[in-house]
Amino acid sequence: MSFRSDFLQSLPTLMPAAFEAAALALFRYQATHCPPYAAYLAQLHRNVSTVTKLTEIPFLPIEFFKTHEVRTDIAGWEPQETFLSSGTTLQQRSRHLVRDPALYRENAARIFEQYYGPLTDWTFLALLPSYLEQGNSSLVAMVDYFAQQSGQAQAAFFLHDHAALRAALAEAKQVPGRRVMLIGVSYALLDFAAEAGATPELQGLTVLETGGMKGRRREMIREELHAELQQAFGPAGIHSEYGMTELLSQAYSLGDGRFHCPAPLRVLLRDPSDPFSIGGRKDGAINVVDLANIDSCAFIETKDLALMHEDGSFEVLGRMDNSDVRGCNQMV
Repeated sequence: MSFRSDFLQSLPTLMPAAFEAAALALFRYQATHCPPYAAYLAQLHRNVSTVTKLTEIPFLPIEFFKTHEVRTDIAGWEPQETFLSSGTTLQQRSRHLVRDPALYRENAARIFEQYYGPLTDWTFLALLPSYLEQGNSSLVAMVDYFAQQSGQAQAAFFLHDHAALRAALAEAKQVPGRRVMLIGVSYALLDFAAEAGATPELQGLTVLETGGMKGRRREMIREELHAELQQAFGPAGIHSEYGMTELLSQAYSLGDGRFHCPAPLRVLLRDPSDPFSIGGRKDGAINVVDLANIDSCAFIETKDLALMHEDGSFEVLGRMDNSDVRGCNQMV
């Protein structure tokens, strides 16, 4: 068997104690077989053999996904799917070239079920208009897969028809043995809440916001956003997802603003002014390791700022100055 097949076979049962060893093995593989990453390491004059700890791994700046084909083992496959980041018409969008679409969907489902239980216990309804309009969204692909696997009768996506969404919510709540999750980009949830008000069909849901004002509304801190949403959806905590086009894994916040990393994902903080000062910080800029990114690059230096808690959960504080406005739960 190849390194790739062996690695993917072990990924679903990865234990936390084995994470660092798995990450180092994947680093050595991608340092050789991912040309943009190899070139980046060469520019840093980094000797791969001297890297023996997770915090010593150089992380690829996320901008490379805009300017390069970030692919590992490029001679062995062609992309079966390409995910594009959200953004304005003036922005260059990141591209994530996906070798195996099933890997993304099954990994996302496994992570979701770790926190929320079986997909078949849920009905998924989504307000993701900008993602639907721009196309090639990994978030839309994930929600669509969840809805298919849940076996729900209702259509999942609602573009701008708030009346139809209210009716679908009311209908979904009547299905015995199912919980209802409303997934939405922040500005669309705010628009829907403002129009609908605190009506009965909006109560008793699990609301999961994915961030992103897309220039449609002023940016809000998380507490302000969630407080406004709770006026319509009730006092229960607003859930959140931390994901992005460049990742195949997601972290979830279950209503308290703290994101928890699943087995394939690890967040490290770096000094915002020194990209190579990694680890040992309570606040800083996010470096993320996603072991599911075996076919692109698993080690990504983002432009997000976070606060780390003792239990390993983290809060997203916002974006670094002059970085793109993106839709994966970054609220300044």
